[in-house]
Amino acid sequence: MPTVILTGLPVPGSTLAGELRSLGFEVRPAATPSDTAAALALVPAEQRVAVVDGEFVGHVHALRLALTDPRFDACAVTGAFAVQPGARAALDRAAALDATAPVGDGPFPDRLAAAVESTGTPVHRPELGTLVAAVPATAAERASAAAAVAAVDDEAVRLRTAVKSRDGFFTTFFVSPYSRYIARWCARRGLTPNQVTTASLITALIAAGCAATGDRWGYVAAGVLLLVSFVLDCTDGQLARYSLQYSTMGAWLDATFDRAKEYSFYAGLALGAARNGDDVWALALGAMILMTCRHVVDFAFNEANHDATANTSPTAALSDKLDSVGWTVWVRRMIILPIGERWAMIAVLIAFTTPRIVFYALLVGCAFGALYTTAGRVLRSLTRRAKRTDRAAQALADLADSGPVAELTGRAVGRLAPGAGIVAAVIGSGALLWAAWAYEFGARQVIVAAAFYAVLAGAAVARPLKGALDWLVPPVFRAAEYTTVLILAAKADVPGALPAAFGLVAAVAYHHYDTVYRIRGGTGAPPHWLVRTIGGHEGRILLITVLASVLAARAVDFPVALTALAVFVALVVLVESIRFWVSSGAPAVHDEGEPA
Repeated sequence: MPTVILTGLPVPGSTLAGELRSLGFEVRPAATPSDTAAALALVPAEQRVAVVDGEFVGHVHALRLALTDPRFDACAVTGAFAVQPGARAALDRAAALDATAPVGDGPFPDRLAAAVESTGTPVHRPELGTLVAAVPATAAERASAAAAVAAVDDEAVRLRTAVKSRDGFFTTFFVSPYSRYIARWCARRGLTPNQVTTASLITALIAAGCAATGDRWGYVAAGVLLLVSFVLDCTDGQLARYSLQYSTMGAWLDATFDRAKEYSFYAGLALGAARNGDDVWALALGAMILMTCRHVVDFAFNEANHDATANTSPTAALSDKLDSVGWTVWVRRMIILPIGERWAMIAVLIAFTTPRIVFYALLVGCAFGALYTTAGRVLRSLTRRAKRTDRAAQALADLADSGPVAELTGRAVGRLAPGAGIVAAVIGSGALLWAAWAYEFGARQVIVAAAFYAVLAGAAVARPLKGALDWLVPPVFRAAEYTTVLILAAKADVPGALPAAFGLVAAVAYHHYDTVYRIRGGTGAPPHWLVRTIGGHEGRILLITVLASVLAARAVDFPVALTALAVFVALVVLVESIRFWVSSGAPAVHDEGEPA
């Protein structure tokens, strides 16, 4: 059980000790700084420990934010300071020194927080907004602070802040007004965000199963269940924020289940259409490719620029100006078809139309959103004079997912093509896609184009990716790899080829999403042995084109080869991903970025 050391003399009538116990803490009194240092020595080093001033006046939720958030080693508000084991040694030293000779003025917990921060340990200070956290010095100040506490309903604040600060129109106005209350209901019954996330996945999989029936009742049920799944998807994050239940497992589930749900539903739609004699697997795979590439554009741009210097441009200034006009914010969020709008559109269309129409709408809407966001980011990159960091360049190199073949060719041609970056990636990808499209299935020219692509893939990443448009290298590689698989499977023109290609792209896309969220969590990309084992993007392309050539005379075996490759990639990637995300080294993060 975590421990709070309540410092100073007791305040008559104070409910502070009871409030701390309601947050799950064991409360130990300590009259002086020396008593606090002694009390700290009795608390096991592996436990969370907090120091709270006995004269603290404030909202319970202010204490909750300061004392229970698992994402930070050290966290503080006025009069309250908590640390996890990672910052415990710094707290013990600060308490021992302050007990000998107080450093600075103010409440004892505030002095400890300042001392810990001065040693280089980051101390998170949550934004309280209208919440109160104070240590009054006089009776009048205490009465004023108590009145301020009474004037603000901290439960209402807690519910409001459980909702993500930046979300889409549909989520904000049609889901969050009631899903926050579902989150509170779950919290009061001891449910965890991970349980709600799992329920959302199961609901989406049932929806996919209903869609796979190919019957109208199945389509209607699928639409309803998809919306229920989305409500639960919003609820899990709101529950995490409401109860501060952030976890490594939750980060992994939240980061991957959205894609698993959406792409499983695409597969369900394709299966349902097939039962009615309509083959839409190519459309399903195209929608998945478009959505994944669009996300990689978002991820790569953000990684390239989140710590760039001189991060300004006329395009960014125009965007900020438009943000000051309220209605334009919602229009700009809606036209990129974020997940709320996307799922609502799918649910309505499948209930009243057919899978083919759903995929046409998805392709058109997502293509427009992708062009809109990519064009804006290209303009920002060309008009800003930003100096990108080594960390950003490394993140882009990791997102490129280059394997052993690109490494070898990069060493060979890197000096001949300094700063090739996006130019080499575009030329190689264009040549590969043109050859795959222009020549018949199994043609040797496609293998030559794949080899040319591998050489230029190595040249593209041979130098640090610090060019203005080098953040486009990873999405260009993703588009080349995924689309080549689609083209070859379609040209094979045998049963099962496109479903097998769908499975292969899904397995590889999982690896790419996993890479993104590891980088976002600050732990770096997956181990290099993993990338080498699954070949890197250029190695997989070479293998697939060779398989197509070898099996050209027996194209019926091509789906078997794709399926085997998909199973291999999925097993290797999933085993390593699960090992990482359940390990102690995984980040306890919760994504608050732009709506996906």
